[in-house]
Amino acid sequence: MTWTSFHRRGEILRDVVSSANRRRDGLLPMELTGVAETFGDELSLLGALQLRWHTRLSGRVERELAAEPLDLEDAVVAAWHATADELPGPLAILDRERSAHSTPAVAEAMAKATAKERSMLAMMAGRVSSVGPAAVRAGAEIERRARATYEPSVASAPAPARRPGGLLRRFKPARAA
Repeated sequence: MTWTSFHRRGEILRDVVSSANRRRDGLLPMELTGVAETFGDELSLLGALQLRWHTRLSGRVERELAAEPLDLEDAVVAAWHATADELPGPLAILDRERSAHSTPAVAEAMAKATAKERSMLAMMAGRVSSVGPAAVRAGAEIERRARATYEPSVASAPAPARRPGGLLRRFKPARAA
C-alpha cells in the first residue's frame, strides 16, 4: 500500500464512520463514494470498523486507568460508555453483524474480534490475568454491565445535516464585494 492509498483509505474510513454515526441504522455504508474501490468487500470494511472501535476503546481504557481509579472495572465501563458515545454508528454496525452475520467468514471474524475485546476488558478491569475462556466470560459480564448502564450523552445524538461549504461558503460573499 502506497502512502497515498494509505491516506485515501483513512479518509474513506472517516467518511464511513461519519455516515454510520449519522444514520445509526446498523448497515454498512457500502454505497459511499470510494468505499467499494478502497475496501473491496463488506468483510474488509467491517474489519476496519472493528479495528477503529477496538483501538478507540483500548485508548479510552488506558486513559481512564491512567487516572488511577479506585475501581478498575468502573473505569473500564466508563471507557466503554465514552467510546459508545463517540462511535455509536460503528457500534450499531458491529452489534448487528454480531447477531445476524451475512456470511460464515463474517461470523468467524466477529467471534474472534468479540472474544479479543472481551478478554481485553476483563484484563484491564483486573478480573483475570491471562487470555482464555475465563477472560472472555468475565469480559462479557463487564460488557453487559456497560450496556445495561449506558445512557447516550447529548453529544452523541445524531448531528443535524450541515450545509456543504463550511468556511469557504462564508468567504465567497466577502470576496465578491
